[in-house]
Amino acid sequence: MKKFEAVFERFLWNSRFLVLIAVIASLLGSVVLLVVGTVDVVSVAYRAVSFYLGRSEQNIHEFIVTDIVIAIDIYLVAVVLLIFGAGLYRLFISPIDELDESGAEHPFNIQTFDELKDKIVRVVILAVIIEFFRAVVDIRFSTPLDAIYLALSVLALAAALFLMSMSYHKVLPKNRKDD
Repeated sequence: MKKFEAVFERFLWNSRFLVLIAVIASLLGSVVLLVVGTVDVVSVAYRAVSFYLGRSEQNIHEFIVTDIVIAIDIYLVAVVLLIFGAGLYRLFISPIDELDESGAEHPFNIQTFDELKDKIVRVVILAVIIEFFRAVVDIRFSTPLDAIYLALSVLALAAALFLMSMSYHKVLPKNRKDD
């Protein structure tokens, strides 16, 4: 029975390597999104140059801010996947030696699931705010009440960011300098 227990425990311990599937998929998804975001920015730059050189009649002012904001949103999701993949690797497989040797504060320096969740939630909230900003750019006000609703929405977002920042500063270790 002891031998079976040892074999089973070894199997359980080695099953942590299944997490590599999620790590690799997250890193691959991150690379894909980084490429997509970069292609989008290059496309916007090309259309802007074409407009100013007189080669295009499409008014860049109709799309440039929205397209750049969408690219930023794509980059943020890529960062979420990168942090998630690196965090899973660090928690389940092995510490990242270069990170430990440098001693630097880094988003990959994740010690617990709570830290991983916290970092991901912060980036996701930022992505939601950017998505909100993108939607606001396209808003056409039909009544003064619409402008008040927008102002209240911005105020609510600012309050949420403030509260999130306050909770973050309360959890910071005393010896860590904030960026």
